[in-house]
Amino acid sequence: MLKTLIVIFMVALVASLASGLYFLMADQGDTAKRRLVTSLGVRLALALGLVIVIMYGVATGQLGHRNPWDAGTIESQTQNDLPQ
Repeated sequence: MLKTLIVIFMVALVASLASGLYFLMADQGDTAKRRLVTSLGVRLALALGLVIVIMYGVATGQLGHRNPWDAGTIESQTQNDLPQ
């Protein structure tokens, strides 16, 4: 569920970036239109939301690292070395 939420945030960030590019090209410096600034604000809020979701996932243990080159924590290494 959390990984799906992260993907949704990433897609929304790319969509906001694309809309910002469109507004930049369409408005051509018109100071009366504030669509580009609004798009930047939305993108900033989405990025902040993404960071908060990632921090929540790491803090709760739902997100972590499972790298094949990572041997794990020191505690798990010493537990595996003990004879059974």
